[in-house]
Amino acid sequence: MDMEYQRKASANLQRGDVSAIAALDEPVRRRLYDYVEERRAPVGRDEAAEALGLTRSTAAFHLDKLVDEGLLTAEFARLTGRTGPGSGRPSKLYRRSDREIEVSLPGRQYELMGQLLVGTIVEADRAAGGESPSTILSRRARELGREIGVDARGGDLLGCLARFGFEPRVEADVIRLGNCPFHALAAQHTELVCGMNLDLLDGVVDGIGAADYRADLDPEDGYCCVRLRQAGGEGSDVEGSDVEVPCRCDVDPGLS
Repeated sequence: MDMEYQRKASANLQRGDVSAIAALDEPVRRRLYDYVEERRAPVGRDEAAEALGLTRSTAAFHLDKLVDEGLLTAEFARLTGRTGPGSGRPSKLYRRSDREIEVSLPGRQYELMGQLLVGTIVEADRAAGGESPSTILSRRARELGREIGVDARGGDLLGCLARFGFEPRVEADVIRLGNCPFHALAAQHTELVCGMNLDLLDGVVDGIGAADYRADLDPEDGYCCVRLRQAGGEGSDVEGSDVEVPCRCDVDPGLS
C-alpha cells in the first residue's frame, strides 16, 4: 500500500490551490493559460505574445507568474533544432503542468477515501478468501492514520487535524470536529464511512503520540460523528463499537 503517496495527496494545503486559482482571475494571465493549455507542443514567449496581441515582455511576465503558481512548467530548447556554436540561445517554453488543483469549502478529502477504497478492493481481490473488505478497510484506514500521525509527530494534534480539514474545536476535555472531510459519502454510506473515519483518527492519535486522547464514535448535530476525548474525561468510557451512528452530516452544511 503506497501510504506515502496517499499521505501527500491527501495533505493538500488549499491555500496554495486558492492562490493558483486566484492567479487566473487576471484577464491576460487567464488568456495566456488557456492558449498554452490548448497547444499540444510547448509555447514560446514570442508565439504567445503574437497570438494574443501582447508585447513580449507582458507575455513573459504573466507566463512566469503562472509558472510560479504551479499552473505551467517551463523548459528550455532551441527552436531551430540546431546545436553547437552559432545555434543561438535556447528559448524558454511553457506547457501546462501536471499539478491537479482542487479547492472545496469546507475542506473535503474524497481523494483520500477513494485511495483507501481502491486499495481495499485490490487487496481483497488478491486475498481470495482471506479478510473481508470491511476488515481490510478498517486496517488500512488505521495504518494510514498512524502514518499521518507519525509524519506530524513533533507537531500538535490540533494542527494535524486542521491540516486535513477536520476543523478541531477544543471544549474542556473533548476535541470536537466541526467538519466531516467525507461529508457526501458519509451521508450516503454512514456506517462504512464513519467507521473508516474512526479507524483513521484512531491511527492519527496513536501515530502522533497523543496517548491522553482516544477517538470515539459519538454523533452530535452539526459535528463529525467522531470526537476525541481526553483519557479520564467526561464520557471517556464511551465505546465506539457500541454506538449507533445516525447520519448527522446534513444538519448544518456550514459545519459538516
